[in-house]
Amino acid sequence: MIDVCPPEELLQSLASEEPARSARISFRSWEELHKVLAPNRMAIIRAMTGAGALSIREVARRVGRDFKGVHTDVTTLVKNGIIDRAEDGKVIFPFERMRVEFAHSKAA
Repeated sequence: MIDVCPPEELLQSLASEEPARSARISFRSWEELHKVLAPNRMAIIRAMTGAGALSIREVARRVGRDFKGVHTDVTTLVKNGIIDRAEDGKVIFPFERMRVEFAHSKAA
């Protein structure tokens, strides 16, 4: 699950959950989530879902973009824990689906 969660709420949530229960990536704000999961990067995730380990060149072919731009986006996704890099240099989105969750509340 990917969500937007202030750091103090995330710490409380982590303390109450079983560690191996699920994969979870939290962002501090909607803006941060949107920056990391920009439309071109979401296209990469969609192309990689269920595909196993792929070379960056293959990911670029699947999304119809140039290698350099996809390499930059893949690097960002790896740094943020969205996709993994295998020992052979290939990349993998190790999940069959992704759920994004955020709560919106009235400003104080």
